[in-house]
Amino acid sequence: MSDPTPVVKRSDEIEYDAVGAADGMRKGVLLDDSDGAPNFAIRRFELDAGASVPEHTNEVEHEQYVLEGEYVVGIGEEEYTVSAGDSLLIPAGVVHWYRNEGDKPGAFICAVPNGDDAIELVEE
Repeated sequence: MSDPTPVVKRSDEIEYDAVGAADGMRKGVLLDDSDGAPNFAIRRFELDAGASVPEHTNEVEHEQYVLEGEYVVGIGEEEYTVSAGDSLLIPAGVVHWYRNEGDKPGAFICAVPNGDDAIELVEE
């Protein structure tokens, strides 16, 4: 494997797409293997005021850093109110969800290992 080539990706190059199972959430891929990043993908998520993301699991761990806003994150059996500057670790396979009860949008950076990640919604 050769050494990766440095990349600078400008904010106006990032496309944001709606997240299918979550009305009011968008995802932009900041860097991933398509940019030559060998190990991790970094993504930016935006969560509208009043939006929520249903309970789900992922096959890979997530490290997150809250950029703006305040919202509630459920991880396992616990609920956490998070705001700008907070960091989260969501282990692989752990049920989690998001709810923005405020009147301002929230945003966070999420780093995950490159590769496949199956998302499974939790049936209620």
